[in-house]
This record gives sequence, structure tokens and C-alpha cells, in this order.
Amino acid sequence: MTHLHSPGRLTVLAALLAGLSAPVFAAPGGVVISQVYGGGGNSGATYKNDYIELLNTGDTAVTLTNWSVQYASATGSTWQVTKLPASVTLAAGQYYLVHEAAGSGGTDALVPDATGTIPMSATAGKVALVNSITALSGTKPVDNVVDLVGFGTTAGYYEGSGATPAPSNTLAVIRKNNGCLDSNDNSSDFVTGAASPRTTASERVSCSGGPLPQPIVLACPGSVGIDVGTGTTAPLQASDADSLVNSAVISKGAVAGISLTGFTAATTDNRTATANLVVDASLPAGTYPVEITFANDASQSASCTVNVAVSGLVKIPQIQGSGLASPYVNTVQTTSGVVTKKLGSGFYIQDPQGDGDPNTSDAIFVFGATAAAAVNEGDLVRVTGTVTEFTPNGSKRSYTELKDVSAATVLGTGNTIQPVNIDLPTELSHYEGMLVRFTNPLTVNGNSYLGDRGELVLANGRRETPTNRYRAGTAEANALIAANAQNMVILDDGIFTVPPHIPYLAADKTVRAGDTVTDLVGVLDFGAIGGGGGWYKLQPTGTPVFSRTNAREDAPTVVAGNVRVASANVLNFFTTFTDGTDAWGRTGQGCLIGSSAPSKSNCRGADNIAEFNRQRDKIVNELKAMNADAVGLMEIQNDGDITVSYLVDALNQAIGSKAYAYVAKPAATGTDAIRVAMIYKPAVLTPVGGALSDGDAVNNRPPMAQTFKVNANGAKFSLIVNHLKSKGSCGGAGAGDTDSGDGQGCWTATRVLQAKRLFTYFIPTVVAAAGDPDVLAVGDFNAYGHEDPIAYLTDNGMVNELERFVRPNGTPYSYVFDGQSGYLDHALASSALNPQVAGVTEWHNNADEPDAIDYNLGDTADDPYVNNPFRASDHDPVVVSLNLAPAYADVTAGVKIVPGTLGYNRVTGKFSGNVTFTNTSGAALSGPLQYVLQGLPAGVTLDNKSGDFNGAPYVTLPGTTLAPGATVTVALTFTNPSKTAITFTSKLYSGTF
Repeated sequence: MTHLHSPGRLTVLAALLAGLSAPVFAAPGGVVISQVYGGGGNSGATYKNDYIELLNTGDTAVTLTNWSVQYASATGSTWQVTKLPASVTLAAGQYYLVHEAAGSGGTDALVPDATGTIPMSATAGKVALVNSITALSGTKPVDNVVDLVGFGTTAGYYEGSGATPAPSNTLAVIRKNNGCLDSNDNSSDFVTGAASPRTTASERVSCSGGPLPQPIVLACPGSVGIDVGTGTTAPLQASDADSLVNSAVISKGAVAGISLTGFTAATTDNRTATANLVVDASLPAGTYPVEITFANDASQSASCTVNVAVSGLVKIPQIQGSGLASPYVNTVQTTSGVVTKKLGSGFYIQDPQGDGDPNTSDAIFVFGATAAAAVNEGDLVRVTGTVTEFTPNGSKRSYTELKDVSAATVLGTGNTIQPVNIDLPTELSHYEGMLVRFTNPLTVNGNSYLGDRGELVLANGRRETPTNRYRAGTAEANALIAANAQNMVILDDGIFTVPPHIPYLAADKTVRAGDTVTDLVGVLDFGAIGGGGGWYKLQPTGTPVFSRTNAREDAPTVVAGNVRVASANVLNFFTTFTDGTDAWGRTGQGCLIGSSAPSKSNCRGADNIAEFNRQRDKIVNELKAMNADAVGLMEIQNDGDITVSYLVDALNQAIGSKAYAYVAKPAATGTDAIRVAMIYKPAVLTPVGGALSDGDAVNNRPPMAQTFKVNANGAKFSLIVNHLKSKGSCGGAGAGDTDSGDGQGCWTATRVLQAKRLFTYFIPTVVAAAGDPDVLAVGDFNAYGHEDPIAYLTDNGMVNELERFVRPNGTPYSYVFDGQSGYLDHALASSALNPQVAGVTEWHNNADEPDAIDYNLGDTADDPYVNNPFRASDHDPVVVSLNLAPAYADVTAGVKIVPGTLGYNRVTGKFSGNVTFTNTSGAALSGPLQYVLQGLPAGVTLDNKSGDFNGAPYVTLPGTTLAPGATVTVALTFTNPSKTAITFTSKLYSGTF
């Protein structure tokens, strides 16, 4: 007889016990967690936030009153809570998205149904849906848990036999079957996939396969505004595609004087039920939120809230209040004022009397093109609408407006408002919407968005970037930040799209930062501004007239020396264009970044040959006008010497001679698409050795150094061109490199490392190779005058020549950003070179000029391009005048030189003799002393010469010095095959050739 083995029964029991050990929470047909994503804002992520997605898998609506989603680490016992909004109801098959903490990366923002702040792991953790708002406790809680997802292989708590597969920065864990599969086993119910969040607005899903019950669709006004004593009736509607809407009640906010009348039920599916919300004329002034609930024969309901606002006439200053936000926000009010200006989206009204309080504005903007069409400037109007606070995207403050205008009645015409005199700096919120006159001249501080937005940044004087003057984070820097914030207004042109003609340009096709405008009158608007965010914008009521108080200079002016050095950022000068062509007419071309294959997408600067020719001509005009003996270049294409050679050829052609040559590239030119380069005048300077660079990994654009010898006096110096890590492109920035908000932008730590590498390694390497301590470091350091990288260099002995020469006469600046001026382009001298710096200047041919006048085509409706050196780049060049001490000096006048008689040796065939030198100057002559024999006859050679100087042989005298009255004798030996008379001119030099 065969017997069943007892272990078989034990195996079944063991399996049952194992199943009981794993939690089973959500019953089929309930609300479940359908997606979990913790990689938001991480490297490679698309979305900026972590999120948890829910789904109602059942066939009926579920209300989640006092529910929450909670998170704990993979093995943790501490649970973080995100409360769901009160009375959330999910229809059958409806998703619900809760976004959690944001990271620093990602490109897409979520539009969630609820918001939390929990930072979740991208790879493993535990998420619970809880029917309570109290935090869970322990590593494996059970009470009040509706659903649980243990995600990632290390999760210590999960439903069923195991946790979900491991997600990542780009992958979410997603419940199968569109979220419907719920076998209570996380390991089999979930897969990983690209994060794809769904919200209540997403298409619903039927988990049962049957048709989804359709929701009740409401049509209710958001608000009803009336004056006291008038009364009104507001129609309400509700319909349902698969049910009959059969009831309507005031469910919240019922008060005497507000009633629901005339309800008519729907007679068939997809028909409309109607009712009237009646507001009695006896209702006192106030705001009354009234909730109306409609229900159908399928036990569904839906509610809407109508804000009933009954008001008397409220004055504009009362609506504005003295704070940044209105005390009447989100209420319906009626007010009156004179129309001072109309714009396309609405109009401004101002109380003709005001309230006499300087802290409250007397005007307000009325939003609505339809209402604006019914009024004219000068009309006295009475307006009823909802008070709202408009906040442009990215703005840190809001602007009080009236919207949803229900009435705009003209009470009179031909009225005038006198502008209020104001001055900057001031708190402009006190004057928002008002007609104002700026009594002081205002200075143009920014013109970057003149062409595409018709905007100019104006201020009282020139606003300096705080870290250009003070160390970041100091009390002085913070005070200047606060002062600058109150010293700015945007002059607009009343057009919120690209203007058909660029406004405010003078006859020479520019309006420069530093130019001024006086007696400026207009209405103080508020809105989005170029560069992001929002600020106060003056919409002028007359045509502003600008004065050229910052005149153009045709060329830089700097005190004379014996060598002129400059640095110039040439703003992505590429001979290969973004359309895949190049300066030689070839197609299918590309640019390099690191080891990537050539691609036109890597190219920067000109899009095509037409733009390139315009760009080239402006840069050539700039370089020609600077007339420097050596120029360090930044942002030139990193293609060997091809582009720099092209630029030198174009410059020489414009000059009409081969005035310039380029320094051959060093061994390392970096991994960026751009590099630094150097050009010089061979007639003035001679390179000593080859160029050096520092290819250390910290330098994606390595610094380049070249030692030069001055032809006229033998002096040597080394020029180092730099282009440090930029402040922007913050993606991937780690500790110390994220934007800390202190004004230095991103990548500060990296720039400090680059500065340290420059000072501790590269400069000593250059000095050692040159045998000379005279070093000038120039270029775009992407750090303002007193930021950390520059402070490190100056604290260690480099001399900031812009602070030395420019600061005493005004603000040094080479770059204008965000309406503030500062210098990113530096001239830093070694302590040995500093005494030989005669002067420094910045040529403001670029930073003060509008972007709209540069070489680009098609960016603006007009084309104000002029073939001149202005707006050749976005950075101003820096010009340094050096007065380098000569390597040698003519001391002939202080010495008595007596040549002896030459004798002829018949054996050797040589002529020989002595020359005697006596110091008659009264002072010691420092050596080495070099005796030069100028004008020797052709065919005569000096056999014992030490070398040649300017084509003449010389002999180095013995000894290091020649004391006063001392004499030294030097023997000379000549080869003279023709036995001609040996004649020459004697010169004695002190120094080294």
C-alpha cells in the first residue's frame, strides 16, 4: 500500500505560514499605490521631483478624508508623512499624483494633485498609503495601512514574497496593467519603467474591464460680485453622461439672503439639471463662500463653491493696502478711478484724490481686454471685479490687480491725473499702477532685452555687482544687494511681444548702458521681464529722450609704455558654423567637444557664413583699434590653429601688412569646444621658447602661457591667458559648486581650485622656463573683482591692476548682467612685474552695447548692425600698458674706450689687438658689460666674439662690475682675408642681450 508522505502536508502548511508573514493590505477594488519614483532631480532625471501615484482600482468613487502617504527608508522605522488635502474623492479609475522633494537636476516640473516635501531614495525604500494622518512607527507597521510598496532589492518590508525590482534615477516602479494588477505581491505586481506620472486629469482606466461610471460635470461661476442693495441671480448647471442628476442643495455656507431655487432635475442621461443661486438685495456687505452639492441616481455627488461678494465702493488705496499683498485678495470689490493708460491686456485706473498715505498705492491694474475696449484714457470708471495677486513665473513678489470684471461703467470723460514725483531708490510697490514722474535722471543699467522685449533696466546711477566691490557674504555685500534691489525700474515699450521696431535707439543705432534719461513719466506696471522673474515696469506716456552720457570711444586710451598687452573675449568665434558649413564654403562640417565625434551641434557662434562675416568684421575692427602688441583671446574655436590663423590673416588684411602672428598652440588645449589663444606683433616681440599650458583635469579650458622678449630693449615677460569655469550651467554641480545665493553663482569651488593650480603650479612652471619673474595673467576668470578665486590670487601676492588703476577713477567693469556691472576680465601681475605696469584700462565697446546690434540675423524685427568695433562680444577687452625695464643699457658715454693698434700674424693670418675701457662716469658700472663693434667692413669677422647684437658682434668684458676710474682690457682677434682696413664704431652696453 502506498502512503502519502506527511512532509507534503507540512509543505502546504509552511507555504500558508509564509504567506501569512507577508503583509496584505489593499483589498482588490480599492485605492492602491500605482507608481513610486525617488530619482527626481538626480543626475540624468527628467523630472525635478520625487513622486507617489495612487489609483482607484474600483468601480465606485472613494473619498480619502484624513488619509496620507508615508515613506521610510528601506530598513528604517521612522516614517515621514504627506497629508492628503481634505475630502479628496477619487472617481473610479482615476489617478492621483503626490509630488515630493525636488532635487537640483531634472528638466520637467510636475503638475501634481498634492504636494509634499519627502526626499525619497531613488533605489530602495518603503511607501505606505495610510487612512490616518498620524505617522506610522516601526519597521513593519500594519495598523491603518491601506497599501504598501517595498521598492528596491534591499527593502525590508513589502507585500507578498518580495520587494519590487530596483528603480533608479530614471526608472520608476510601476504597477502592471496600468496600475490595476493587485495580487498583493510587490515583486510580481510591479515592473520598472521610465517615470511617467499620471494625475486626476489623466485618462481614467477601467480595472474591471467594464465601462467607467462617468462623473457629474458642473458649471458654476467661481464668484459673484454685486454692490450692496442690488441682489442678483446666478445660474448653476450639472450633467452626467450615464446617470440622472436629481438633486441640488446648499451643503456649506448657507446664510439668510442666499438661497437655491428653481431646481430642475435631468430627465434622461446626459441631460442638464439646472438651479439658480439667488442673492437677495438685503444681504449685507461681505464675502460668502457657498458650496452647492449636486447628486445623481447612482449615489454620486459633486460640489462647487461660489464666492458671493457683496460690497460697497472700496477705494483703490484700501484695496492696495500698505503691504505687498492686498488685504482684499480673492474677494470681489467695486472701486472707481480715472483711466491713465490702456494696454492690450487691460487698463490702469487711479483714484483722483488718493488717501495721502505714501505707503499705499492710489492705482490698480484692471485685467481684461474686453473691459479695456469699453473705456478710454481720461474716463472716470466704476469697476467691479475680483482682487487678485498676479505673480509672474519666477517672481519673488506679486502685483495687485482686478480680474474677472463683471462691470466697467463710464461715469465721466476728460479727466486728468497729475503724475506723482518719485525718485530711486524707493519701494516701488507703494506706487504700483500709478502715474509717476522720476525727478532724477535715470541711468541705463541694462539693455540685453531691448531687441526682443523692448526693455531697458534703469536706475539712479550705475549699479555695481556687489561681489565686484566686496567679499561675498559680508555685511557690505549684503547691504549693496539690498540697495540695488530698491534701485531699479524697467522701462518697457507697452508691447509684450517682440517689438516691430527696436525702441529707444539713437541715430548711431545704439543706446548704451550709462546713457541717461530725464523727466521720465509713465504708469508703473509689473510683469515678467527679460532674463526671468518679474519686476516693476514703467509704461511711458510720452517718448523718452536719452542723452549720450556714456560716449563711445573709438579706441582705448591708456598711458604710454613700451609694450601694450590686451585680453579680448571674442564670444565664440568659430570658423565652423551651426548649419554645418564653414568659412571656406565646405558642407558637412562639425566641431569637437572632448573626444566626441565632430558635430555641427557642438559648434557655437555664427549660424552661417553671413553671420560669420559680420562677426569677423566686428572682432577685426576691435583688435585693430586696440593696436596691442600681444593679445590673449578667449572663446575661440578649439580646432588647433585653424581659427586663430584665420583671424590673424583677416586682421593683417585689414591693417594692410603682416603686423600680427599667432602663437602656435600648446600641447593641451582642453576638452571644451572653445580654447584660449594668443596673437602678437613680431616687429615688437619675439617669442622665447614655445607656448606652455596646464592640461590638469581641473582645467577644461587650460591656461596658455608664452614668454616674450621685447625687441627694442631685450626685456622679457610672460603672458598667461585664462578662461575659468563659467558661473552658469549648474547641472551636476557638487558640494561647494552649487549656487549658494551669495552672488558668486555656480562652480565657485572649481574656480578656486583652478586659481590655486594657476598660482601654485603653472605660474612657477612658466617662471622657471622663462628664467624671469615678470608674469601677467589676463583673461575671463568668470569671477568678479572680490570673489573667492581672485581673492585667493591677490591674497597670495598677485596684484589686481584694475583695482590699482581703474577703481580710483570709477567702477571697473567689463560685463553687464542682470542690470549690474562688474569685471570678469582681469589683469593680475606678479609682484616682480607690478612696478613695471604703467597703466590699465577697460575699453567699453561691448558690455554697454545692446545685444540687438550684434552680428546675429533674424533675432529682431530691425537689423541695426553696423560694421564697427561695437558689440563685437559681450565682454569688454582689458588693455595693459607695460613699461618694461630694459635688459641692457648703453653706457658708452660713461666710459673711455681706447682701441690699440692691430697687428698681423703671418703664421695665423689673423689681425689682433687690445681695447682698453676706463670707467669715467664716477659710478660703478654693473655687468655684464658687452662691447659691441658696429659697422665692421664686409668680410671681416671677429673670431672671439661672445655673440651678435642687432647684426654686430660683441665681446663680454671680464668681471661683474667696473668701478669708477677702473680699467679693463679685452683682446680682439679678426679674420680679414682681403686685408682691408678694419674700422668700426665702439659701443658698450650694460646687461644681457
